Amino acid sequence: MKIALVGASGQAGSRILSELSARGHIVTAIARDPSRVASLPNVAAAAGDIGAPEALAEILNGHDAVISSVHFSASPDKLIGAVKASGVRRYYVVGGAGSLEVAPGVLLVNTPQFPEIYKSEAQGGVDYLNKLKGENDLDWTFLSPSAAFVPGDRSGTFRLGKDELLTNQHGSSISFEDFAVALVDEIEAPAHVRQRFTVGY
Repeated sequence: MKIALVGASGQAGSRILSELSARGHIVTAIARDPSRVASLPNVAAAAGDIGAPEALAEILNGHDAVISSVHFSASPDKLIGAVKASGVRRYYVVGGAGSLEVAPGVLLVNTPQFPEIYKSEAQGGVDYLNKLKGENDLDWTFLSPSAAFVPGDRSGTFRLGKDELLTNQHGSSISFEDFAVALVDEIEAPAHVRQRFTVGY
């Protein structure tokens, strides 16, 4: 497939890029500073900025799917608008854990123990997901990581869930590498179109 990845040089984005390349997909790796994009087979780096949505839409045009792996402080209207303007219907979002439920109707971001320093970004993820839920022109998928989203191993062994935070005896976690596996699996065999799902150990 021909895939555009926005935020290709970030922590999650770089692992997604590596996974896509390893599986033989053709990737346009978009970053504000394309020199930070890893040099990999089938990967072409491109300079792009959410702050210039018209130019971004031109870069996205002609791809089979778009992935965004960017902070939620970015305007959802600009990024979603750029994807829609590009004519690409399949849109995948690297989500956040804050929008996951820890009890019926209780989101992780609203629990007392949620770190204050991350609340603004996490609430942005909640808002982004809600924006997508009202979107009828895109075949979107929002993949939320577990609470601890960290560098680690590509084990290929993990669990999938829907809207509830996944936990085990060690807490709630997923590596960037295994998150990338789950996301690319979804792209290759869509099972959560216009849905959110989550991945964890």
